[in-house]
Amino acid sequence: MKPDVTVREMMDREYVGVSESDDLLDCVELLLREDADAAVVQRGSEHVGVVSQRDILELLVDGPSPSEARAGDAMRETIPTIAPDASLASAADRMSTQSTGRLLVTDGGEPVGMLTERDLIATRRHELNTIETGASDAETVTVGLHDEDDVGEEMAGAGFDDQGICEVCGTLTHDLSSFNGQLLCADCREM
Repeated sequence: MKPDVTVREMMDREYVGVSESDDLLDCVELLLREDADAAVVQRGSEHVGVVSQRDILELLVDGPSPSEARAGDAMRETIPTIAPDASLASAADRMSTQSTGRLLVTDGGEPVGMLTERDLIATRRHELNTIETGASDAETVTVGLHDEDDVGEEMAGAGFDDQGICEVCGTLTHDLSSFNGQLLCADCREM
């Protein structure tokens, strides 16, 4: 990863927040509606934990009935955090050492965004494609098949090496392009 790319450049500035007293089913509905895999749990203005889809599933299997459960029942009390000016390499190290797929980005103790494994993968994929094509950050980087005549031949030997994940819909595809700082598939670029 490029050492000069910071967490601030790749983080999602929006994150889902819930109260620890919120009904767990309402929390699930919110996560689904916002297409998020985790929510920051708050007690007033204090951030006291994080609840992920996995945490919710574990509680529903081992815990109270879904109608009685609260977000605070499923949350993890540790919130892995990172500063917005930290490098992506240090973010990847922190995710690895803390066995988490996301970091809450905080500035002076206040949350300013969320960084996920998906963000790191997309950044890494963009760097590899930029190196392979020799394109600068200002140029469009298109990955994959360009000439329709070569589709059959290239697809026969195509693997996951030349694919990446769209940062909007999460689709694994050969055809990604950088658009407004995000790697997007053809369908998402058309929106």
